[in-house]
Amino acid sequence: MKISVALLWFTGLAEAFLAIPLIGGGFVISTGYSALGIMFVLHAITLFFCFREFSPKAGSILGIITSTIAWIPGVGWVFHLITAVVLLLSATFTRNRV
Repeated sequence: MKISVALLWFTGLAEAFLAIPLIGGGFVISTGYSALGIMFVLHAITLFFCFREFSPKAGSILGIITSTIAWIPGVGWVFHLITAVVLLLSATFTRNRV
């Protein structure tokens, strides 16, 4: 499996967790919003590998945007949800050619 596909799955599942109402928001707040910074770094790393391995980049770019604006309560939930769907669909439909 390509590294980029594994990272798309990982970041997609992490975004899906953050999109769970109250639980995801509670987690972000309990970490002092550092979870958003960690997600920003993970999306940047994923984007690097997506460029390197010619994998879909839209989910990682959207994830970077989400990490920067997710501190806004309602907007953050919507963006986490959309980003999770895009990342998981990208991971699902990416061919694993080595």
